[in-house]
Formats: sequence, structure tokens, C-alpha cells
Amino acid sequence: MLSKFKRNKHQQHLAQLPKLSQSVDDVEFFYAPADFREALLAKIASATRRICIVALYLEQDDGGKGILQALYDAKRQRPELDVRVLVDWHRAQRGRIGAAASNTNADWYCRVAQENPDVHVPVYGVPVNTREALGVLHFKGFIVDDSVLYSGASLNDVYLHQHDKYRYDRYQCIRNPQMADIMFNWADRNLVHGRGVNRLDSCDRPKSPEIKNDIRQFRQELRDTSYHFQGDADNEQLAVTPLVGLGKTSVLNKTIANLMPSTEHKLTICTPYFNLPAVLVRCIIDLLRQGKKVEIIVGDKTANDFYIPEDEPFKIIGALPYLYEINLRRFLSRLQYYVNTDQLVVRLWKDDDNTYHLKGMWVDNEWILLTGNNLNPRAWRLDLENAILIHDPQHQLRECREKELALIRTHTTVVKHYRDLQSISDYPVKVRKLIRRLRRIRIDKLISRIL
Repeated sequence: MLSKFKRNKHQQHLAQLPKLSQSVDDVEFFYAPADFREALLAKIASATRRICIVALYLEQDDGGKGILQALYDAKRQRPELDVRVLVDWHRAQRGRIGAAASNTNADWYCRVAQENPDVHVPVYGVPVNTREALGVLHFKGFIVDDSVLYSGASLNDVYLHQHDKYRYDRYQCIRNPQMADIMFNWADRNLVHGRGVNRLDSCDRPKSPEIKNDIRQFRQELRDTSYHFQGDADNEQLAVTPLVGLGKTSVLNKTIANLMPSTEHKLTICTPYFNLPAVLVRCIIDLLRQGKKVEIIVGDKTANDFYIPEDEPFKIIGALPYLYEINLRRFLSRLQYYVNTDQLVVRLWKDDDNTYHLKGMWVDNEWILLTGNNLNPRAWRLDLENAILIHDPQHQLRECREKELALIRTHTTVVKHYRDLQSISDYPVKVRKLIRRLRRIRIDKLISRIL
């Protein structure tokens, strides 16, 4: 980092963030979803004080059942353990997209609770908005004793690579008692005891319309809250900063918007859904004009979790990967000059029929952003998001960082020209017709804001 006299305003913002000192020996990277699953199960089994699982959803499949069973086993063996699970209220009470809402995850939580009346593992539903389409619990992190196992993954078969297929994400475990306390206490105060939050493992839970006023007030309260803590690290040592935010002007968004233009040499971004907010697109263009390098690693449309193969029945949600590709093609067409000079490198990830869910940033060799934030308008405005920003001025994590990025790049191809991507005329007939219809009634822009 430059001396404080030469920092620009964006670097000054980062320098002034409160930071918690971090031992390099207490930072561990995992490089595959199966390793993440094993690490999470091991942490749960060895917990002595507390376990707080926060995810978008805990699915009723083999992967999710393995996690919930491990939580019940840990609580049964050590009754003094404080165990709680937090998931999105709406997502837990519906089936997968296109499926009927019968035998939902919430119904499963109730059955497991009834089958284990002597073991108390509460599951809380967090309603970030009155409708799922307008905001969800996208806060991530599994707090076990003094450690935070952080990933953008939710908990089901593909995220945990329980069977043949996997959904690729990032996985880090950071042992830091202060950060674990900050995140745990914030979740306890603002989520577990938040207005409108109710138990999902209770069969007499209220209906969403019954608590809509509480949900609206709860959302406003979430907008006005963030982590408050005193840092104990300076800007010359390895440190971590937990971040949380909801809404366009959140502390998390402000930090991301200052992190990108702080780049002196190279910015690397991962996102599964290429639909960047306009402010971040402007940041990228400014960096390129300043002669700096930008690398973007995004999933191929066929590696998107919404992609529907052509030989399967088409659903409207299956148009999303194509809309993201249209965004990427348009973006590249504007910036083809920088692609030609290798200043802008865009990589598409594809590994058979597995899916891609990576998100985060690497700035120079100094900053690493761990987050579940998809860096899209929905994350920027609607969802409750969080992150951990790692400051590594002495490059103590260089080996882990380079190994992680090398593995991410393994199944990627570089896009040399925007015409390498398909245009609308190349898409399947049903997709082509739907996209043109959406454009005609100008609803495609609305869709891009909420998906």
C-alpha cells in the first residue's frame, strides 16, 4: 500500500476500515466442495461452545440431511452447546423453482424436531422482505466456537458434492475469536431476535401475510445496522474486516465500490451471474483507461444453475443464463480494444455438467474479498449480504491465493472476441422467442434487477 500521503480517496477508505489482527496460521483454504463438506462436518463434531449455521437454505437431500444430523448429534453429545440454524424464511417454505410447495424444507425441520424431542436445534426463518423476489437472507458463514468457515455455498447435494455433480464455490476457514464473536453476536441480536423472525421447526409458525408489517419494519432495521467494533491492527499487518449490509448505500457496498478503484496493478473478479451494477462497470472502465489490468472469471451459460439443457422441457427461468450471456457480450463489445491488448481478460468456466457459483475479488496482491455477494443489482439493493475483507500487505497468504486462483482458472477458456459468444439468433427457438418478447415489453431490465 502507498504511504498515507500518496493514497487516493479510495485507498484512504480502505485504510480507515477497522481491522482485526489475524494469524496466518489460523487461515485455511479449501479448494474443493467435498473438502469443504468434510471440514464443516469435522468442525461441527468437535464444537465445544457454539455453532451458528447461516445460509440461504439447508436442503432436504442427502447433503443437507448430513449437516442437520451432525448438528443433532453434536447437541445430543454435548447438551450445553449453543446450536442454531438460520435460513431464508420464504425459500424454506417453497419447493425448488417449478416444483410444488409440498414437503418443504420447513416441513422437514418440523419432522426432525418431532423425532428428536430431547434435543434442541432451533431453525430460524429470516424474512428479509415480504416476498422472496424482493430480497433474501444472503448472509453467509458457519460460526463454530472461535472459527468462521466462510463460503458462498448453501447446503445441499451439489454445493457439498455429495454425489456425482458439484457446484463450485470458494471455501475458507478463519480462526479469529474477535471476528467470530462479532458475527455471532450480530446474528443473535439482529437475526435470531429480529422482528418478524420465526422458528421454522415449529408446525404452528405464522403465515407470511400475518407478519408482513413486522417484516417491513425488520427490513428497515436491517438497513440501519452494521458491525460496530474497534480494530486492533494497523495497515502493515495481516488483518480481517467483517462486513454486512442491506441496500444500495450499505457499508459493504461502499467498501466494494472503494476496493475496486484502489487497484494499482490488477483486479480479479469472480461472479456466477454476469450482471454487474452500473457503478462497478464504470469502475472497471476507469481502471482500464488508467492502464490497469482486469480479469473477470464468470460461468459459461451452461454452467449456470438455472441452465436447462435443450433436450429437457423449457421453463421461463431457463432464459436467465442467456440474458447473462447477452450482458457479457454487450460488455465485451464495448471494451474489445482492451481485450485485444490483453489488458482485459474474461474467462468462462465450464467443467462437464457441473455448475459455477464463485464470487469475490482479489486486488493486487494485497486484498482478498470473501463474499456471497453476486455483484449484481439484486445483491446491491435487495438481499442481506455480508463479506470478510482480508488485508495482506506482507503477502503472507500468497501461496494460498495463487493456488486458489490457479485452480479456479483450470476449467476456463479465455474469450478473445465478443463474437466468440453466441448472439440471440444462435439461441434455441423457445429462448429466442421469449427474450424478444421480454424486450418488446421492456421487462428484461426489470428481470435483471431482481434476478
